[in-house]
Amino acid sequence: MSGSYGVAAANVVRLTQKQAPLAVAATPPQWFAIQTRYRFEKKVVIELNHKRCEVYLPMRTERHVWSDRKKVVTIPLFPGYAFVRIDQSRDARQAVLKTAGVMGFVSFGGIVAAVPPKQIEDLQLLLQEKGLFSLHPFVKAGQRVRVRGGCLDGLEGLLLQHDEGKLVISIESIQRSLAIEIKGYELELI
Repeated sequence: MSGSYGVAAANVVRLTQKQAPLAVAATPPQWFAIQTRYRFEKKVVIELNHKRCEVYLPMRTERHVWSDRKKVVTIPLFPGYAFVRIDQSRDARQAVLKTAGVMGFVSFGGIVAAVPPKQIEDLQLLLQEKGLFSLHPFVKAGQRVRVRGGCLDGLEGLLLQHDEGKLVISIESIQRSLAIEIKGYELELI
């Protein structure tokens, strides 16, 4: 067994063309979120376009005012993130990961999560129609929140549902829940 690194020569199996495994059918392309280096979003999009990847970088325009001038600038809607539509093959993922400025795919628990196409379409429609929107911290049911501003400033609780301007907050210290009209209130994650 010299030079075989622990593999006996009898255990090596050679595949002939008839025994070669069949190629697995390619999966349809899906959208994935990628994380980029700070202020590298536009450069990453250019590089991925050169690699013939479908990329979407949602942008917004802002008016910046300095002491000596005013300027309208276009900046990423989600700084540090872009979306790429690729198949799930290893080669496609490696092409994205080897792009300068790409930090990696957004994943949850080590599993890369696909972005539903409907979410990308809705985002594109919103930006195309120039609808009024503002950025807001991500809040989901079950998270601890604090009300900021107004007469309820500082109230803490558990966000249970958020629909039609009503918010149900559970106040743990007295083990009661209240439905609160939250129009005009800002929520902060704790």
